[in-house]
Amino acid sequence: MDAAEAAEAAEAAEAPTGVRGTAHGAAPVPVSVLDLVTVGSGSTASAALATSVRIARLAERRGYQRHWVAEHHSMPGVASSSPAVILAHLAAHTDHIRLGSGGVMLPNHAPLVIAEQFGTLEALAPGRIDLGLGRAPGTDGATAAALRRTDRLAEGADEFPQQLSELTRFLDDGFPDGHPYSRVHAVPGPVQGPSARPPVWLLGSSGFSARLAAALGLPFAFAHHFSARNTVPALDLYRETFRPSAVLDAPYALIGVSALAAEDARQARRQALTGALSMLRLRSGRPGLIPTPEEAEAYPFTPPEREFADGWLANVVHGTPDAVRAGLDDLQKRTGADELMITANVHGGEERVRSYELIADAYGLPGAGGLPEAAPGR
Repeated sequence: MDAAEAAEAAEAAEAPTGVRGTAHGAAPVPVSVLDLVTVGSGSTASAALATSVRIARLAERRGYQRHWVAEHHSMPGVASSSPAVILAHLAAHTDHIRLGSGGVMLPNHAPLVIAEQFGTLEALAPGRIDLGLGRAPGTDGATAAALRRTDRLAEGADEFPQQLSELTRFLDDGFPDGHPYSRVHAVPGPVQGPSARPPVWLLGSSGFSARLAAALGLPFAFAHHFSARNTVPALDLYRETFRPSAVLDAPYALIGVSALAAEDARQARRQALTGALSMLRLRSGRPGLIPTPEEAEAYPFTPPEREFADGWLANVVHGTPDAVRAGLDDLQKRTGADELMITANVHGGEERVRSYELIADAYGLPGAGGLPEAAPGR
């Protein structure tokens, strides 16, 4: 490699690719998957992880842009406490779909550890890894204190920009001479030679991360699925204050959206109600496995609980495939999102797999009629 080629390789390593996606079929923007590896009542974490593999393989076959896994802790109905481990498993079962964290909660971890984990993932699946970062704990206060070994949780959130800067320097092997970490290297990483690194995304449900992502010229992912009232203000703030960078010359924002399609609208609502009841229990300090549709329908909602559940369901795009497509199209128009990332946090693993297939069919995404995937655990 001559000097010019070396300089070009180094420049490529500093400016990660793979941020902007490609829309397929009739989809207005790229469509992706957000996976919480949900565990339904009567099921197991092993089955949930097997379902995640099925969804990732389906998403790859049908032209979904990426498959992200979200970090959560101390939630019986969510088996995604270790995104890096799950992503390595998904990488071994897929060939080209982008995989990433949606996200890793940066204050829960030492930046060097994240740089090492995602450097390893990039080495395992070159050019396929995204590093999405959030500043929330992804759990309750007591669990966050156990994770961080401190009860000073607000300080962790306040130090997020500093932690992000440190993580970026580890990813780029970019600490200046004289810095305490100038001889500390994240391996696998650039210290071993010119190499790419995962693009960094900032995640958020308010204006804080929107403003920070804009200031740094980074892509932004907004959690519309649980913070719908803040979506448009946060995206407007991101776009209005965006500064071009080596990563992006213009804003790029995706939104997470809860969506579930089924052949029958009533079947879709029954599954969506399981997610609503699960979230109600979580918000009430009673987290558990995702309830069955029968349990959700029989649950004696109090008036305030019913109001919460109805509000939650109003933010879930659910129904027949055509109805879901129309709802997603409308949401994209209202928000101007550059990408839609669909999450289906409901009881049934088979229903989740089928929903992603039906949504792909509704948009005419490629790969229809492929071989069926094996059932979880087989």
